[in-house]
Amino acid sequence: MGTASRNAGLPKASDRGDEVSTATFRIWRGDTNGGAFEDYATEVSEGMVVLDAVHDIQAKQANDLACRWNCKAGKCGSCSAEVNGMPKLMCMSRLNDLPLDKPITIEPIKAFPLLKDLITDVSWNFRVKKKIKKFKPRAPDAADGTWRMAQEDIDRVQEFRKCIECFLCQDVCHVLRDHRKHDEFIGPRFLIYVAALEMHPLDTEDRLPDLKAAQGIGYCNITKCCTKVCPENIQITDNAIIPLKERVVDRYFDPLGWIWQKLKGDR
Repeated sequence: MGTASRNAGLPKASDRGDEVSTATFRIWRGDTNGGAFEDYATEVSEGMVVLDAVHDIQAKQANDLACRWNCKAGKCGSCSAEVNGMPKLMCMSRLNDLPLDKPITIEPIKAFPLLKDLITDVSWNFRVKKKIKKFKPRAPDAADGTWRMAQEDIDRVQEFRKCIECFLCQDVCHVLRDHRKHDEFIGPRFLIYVAALEMHPLDTEDRLPDLKAAQGIGYCNITKCCTKVCPENIQITDNAIIPLKERVVDRYFDPLGWIWQKLKGDR
């Protein structure tokens, strides 16, 4: 990423007059063949985030350290990692919120195959997204050829559009992380995506059969771990997954729902 050359001309924190201390970062180094943690001691100062420290280590001690990043503003989702065992964005993890008296561990997210150091292969997510049925709008209102929607219906789906695809929710989901059900479960990120489509006031596509079968919504046991790690504070479980589960249950497992559907069909 050119980080070493980017940081080479910057003055040290001590040269700028900032109050500095030294912290140790225990960073995973390795690839598909294996690896181990390596310790790096570096200067830290007020206001630094974990990604700053990783960049400093790249520039001065480990030019071949691989990590993925882009915006450094918490909006691209690129710098996902596990910091002291918790899935986080490195650019949003402030050092003054971490205990600096012992090594800070930084390792790659666990739900996807490791490529090198802190980088994992997240391409599975994009393959999953391509399989989800796309937006299918209803016909325009006959009177003037436009669509009309209630503001509350629009507001409902706006929350889901905040997702930055950091895949921290996918990482912490035990169905993917521990049980490796990638062939049977799409994970919380794409349940959000489906919810944004299913709850759109203009959409007419039917995704419930896929949710029940290929997308495996039944595997989610609503532990809310995905909601806890979301950097955009999306209420993944309460506002997306549970309503989708209710729709699947109403259609496939509720006898009263079957009767209602039959009556509607007969009419």
